[in-house]
Amino acid sequence: MISIDPNGQQEQDNYKLLIGSIIPRPIAFVTTIGEDGTVNAAPFSFFSVVSSSPPLLSVSVGRKGGVMKDTARNTVNRGELVIHIVDEDLAVEMNKTAAPLPPEQSELDLTALTTVPSKKVSVPGIREAKIRMECVLEQHIPIRRGSAAGLGTDKAEAEAELEDLTSEETVCDLLLVRVVQFHFDEEIYRDGYIEAAALKPVSRLAGDDYAGLGDIFTLIRQR
Repeated sequence: MISIDPNGQQEQDNYKLLIGSIIPRPIAFVTTIGEDGTVNAAPFSFFSVVSSSPPLLSVSVGRKGGVMKDTARNTVNRGELVIHIVDEDLAVEMNKTAAPLPPEQSELDLTALTTVPSKKVSVPGIREAKIRMECVLEQHIPIRRGSAAGLGTDKAEAEAELEDLTSEETVCDLLLVRVVQFHFDEEIYRDGYIEAAALKPVSRLAGDDYAGLGDIFTLIRQR
């Protein structure tokens, strides 16, 4: 067994170990709106469910050089976003939106994807996605290097954080978001359940690798 102290190696080395170990990871394909009205879209695989009541999700958006990414900045500014689940039909177009573009240019312009109006938020969704969730920001938690996270829970704190976009000590923005509207394609929804085989979700591995659903097996939980 190989044992490694994360404090004894570089950040990039820890990153490679984490993304190679925590697999497969679901992908949150997120749309937001910038201050100038631009619809931004980007995928994030540091993504999970937090709670079912209320329905909460978490998306961690890493920073580069301490600078907030468009998705985090737009979410904190507007308080709204739409999260889509990536499936096999969406994967190639989703990957195009990972290109580093300026905030005033929409990543969707690089794709063949189209938008659809949302019901409860001002941010549009992606029409081609089989699952989309309209969300509002519940809590913004800036994660700082070497210290406890600062809790940005009110408007004043959020605005102060936005003014400091290049804090080298802040390494990522953890977004806790509440789902306010679900949208499911009819072919994947059955009596309140999601048919995984029909959805054909795509998950993130390490490097440039992705994975499909693969084999499914059942284990009866002990009660």
